[in-house]
Amino acid sequence: MPHSLILNLLPLSPVSPGYLTGRHLHALFLTLVSSVDKELGNYLHEAAADKAFTLSPLQTKKCPFKKHHFLQWEHSQPIPEHTLCWWRITLLDDSLFGKLTQLWLNLNPSKPWHLGPTDLLITKILGTPQVDMPWANACDYSQLYDRASDTNRAIAFSLATPTSFRQGKFDSVLPTRECVFNRLLTRWNKYSGIEISPLSLDALFPSFVNIKTEVTSNYHSNFIGVVGEVTYRILGDVEPLAIKQINALADFALYCGLGRKTPMGMGMTRRIFVKNSQD
Repeated sequence: MPHSLILNLLPLSPVSPGYLTGRHLHALFLTLVSSVDKELGNYLHEAAADKAFTLSPLQTKKCPFKKHHFLQWEHSQPIPEHTLCWWRITLLDDSLFGKLTQLWLNLNPSKPWHLGPTDLLITKILGTPQVDMPWANACDYSQLYDRASDTNRAIAFSLATPTSFRQGKFDSVLPTRECVFNRLLTRWNKYSGIEISPLSLDALFPSFVNIKTEVTSNYHSNFIGVVGEVTYRILGDVEPLAIKQINALADFALYCGLGRKTPMGMGMTRRIFVKNSQD
């Protein structure tokens, strides 16, 4: 079962921008894991690629249900003390959530965790959809698949943090159908236990693109990605099974994100719903 968890955080002193990078938040996550399973924390630290979790940048703003809603991926000023923040963690592997059960069950809201020199309190964990929080959710892989529409031909994504795709030795910021859906397919087949055969994407066409390039310096070198919205439509004579599989992968994007550096806050993606087409 993939989980998308929202942790509500309260810093007890100002948080410097230098400690709000993806690298520092990645280290905080590994600290949380190691507090209940040191061996698992070491394993996740050493995993070179295709990690079974994603993280968001630290957020200080509320997140209403809006069609277009970019998140904060950089902070130019310190976050003041006692500023309510939220941070998302997704877990793709069924066993990973289970191994961290003791962390969720025994969470002490008065125990501080460290982000650089700043103490943070975890005041609440949300794991189900909320009126003002579309990023929290959990769903069995079998339910994700069973609930996927076999008639909806409109597939739209909101790219909320900079998103970039590796192609060979280099990066590309264009969310082509191959980059998007082959990435989703690879991760789905690795973690879901419900095999989807390689898809023919010949009937899938971008029908609307509203993206812009962003550069973030949160890494050793500048990371260039795009944020915005992209919509694909399934055109022509396509079997319902293929439509269902494409929809299942689109729904899965909420949990696995798209592109590179998803364990560092990049590629946060969620599906948005637009008018269907039966073309």
